[in-house]
Amino acid sequence: MAGNETVYITVGKIGAPYGVRGWVKVQSFTELIENLLDYKPWYLCKQPTSRTGSPQTWIESSPEEAKIHGKGIIAKFTGCDDRDAAALLRGQEIAIRRDQLPEPEEGEYYWVDLEGLEVLTLNGDSLGRIDHMMETGANDVMVVKGERQRLIPFVLEHIVHEVNIEGGFIRVDWDPDFE
Repeated sequence: MAGNETVYITVGKIGAPYGVRGWVKVQSFTELIENLLDYKPWYLCKQPTSRTGSPQTWIESSPEEAKIHGKGIIAKFTGCDDRDAAALLRGQEIAIRRDQLPEPEEGEYYWVDLEGLEVLTLNGDSLGRIDHMMETGANDVMVVKGERQRLIPFVLEHIVHEVNIEGGFIRVDWDPDFE
């Protein structure tokens, strides 16, 4: 991240209207859906997140009310007083600023902090940079883009031997010729 640039992390998305009084369904991307309610303020973006580097325009717009409803979340935003207004919010992403997150525990990392890091083998060969992370159920996987794309499991000690966020790299035990 460059200088004082604010980093936004997508943590949810607005879904369909709920009822006729301006409420909307909210899809939470947080590990526990209720964690989304702990963050204030929220920021909304009409355009989908882009991995191409195109600038995003995030507008602060926290809900005046939000709550767990069944197995999901519903929210009511200021000025959104009917079903038609709620329908206009559908599809907007919800983000928070990176600085709103608590500091991770020792040996834990936020994906947003790993994305963009250079991936080096134990011998110092560059495999590329982490484009994004994905969850597979068994473990998280780094999607590394260099001369070709590689999927490398993010398994500390066995594969990932060093994470140096300040230095901008991760050192892995990975054969560059491995498909």
